[in-house]
Amino acid sequence: MMNAEQRAAIEAAVVSAEDKTRGEIYCVAADASSDYREVILAWAAGVALLAPALLLMGGIKVAAPAILSGWSAVQAEQTAGGAVRAALMETVVLQCLLFGLTAILVSLAPVRRLLTPNSLKRLRVRERAREQFLARGLSATREGTGVLIYVSLDEHLAEIIADQGIASKVSPAVWERAMAALVGGMKRGDAAGGFAAAVALCGEVLAEHFPPGADNPDELPNALVELPRA
Repeated sequence: MMNAEQRAAIEAAVVSAEDKTRGEIYCVAADASSDYREVILAWAAGVALLAPALLLMGGIKVAAPAILSGWSAVQAEQTAGGAVRAALMETVVLQCLLFGLTAILVSLAPVRRLLTPNSLKRLRVRERAREQFLARGLSATREGTGVLIYVSLDEHLAEIIADQGIASKVSPAVWERAMAALVGGMKRGDAAGGFAAAVALCGEVLAEHFPPGADNPDELPNALVELPRA
């Protein structure tokens, strides 16, 4: 996701920012925050259920492929009940075909990315960021000053989570400049530059409320953590 030069630049930004504060900044970049498999099932099921009804409403006859016409005719036995069963079978076969074809289409990464609601993307990015916040020990710093900067590259979304020590002193809006720097970097194709700018801005906030002291240990690693696609 990042080359050695980009990783070094982000780490240098973290070291520089933490020199001016007792706070801790931790950077995580994920290739993607979810595989969104439920999107495949949702679209496939929706198309399979709705398409036959829409076709009938439009006056288009729903029929099974010709390969099944002989089998349906035998089953029908020229009775009203058989005709109903044949019509139902034709619809079921069409739904199965639509389900399979839609699932294959939406399984393609660009298509799935396009069809995934932005609200779901934001939710998954937020959930993954919170998982990383806890897993990486940001909630265990001495003064509660851990700040996680999380970027999900595939979704072009970011999240900043601050621990209680700093979050209790500033409003959530304080982090908006850093968020804008992160997202702007991704939009420009410069995620590393966005990271570095966001780190500097978060460092300014931390330095204002937690300036460096005589005892200023480096409690968390400064290197960027990269999470490849699962």
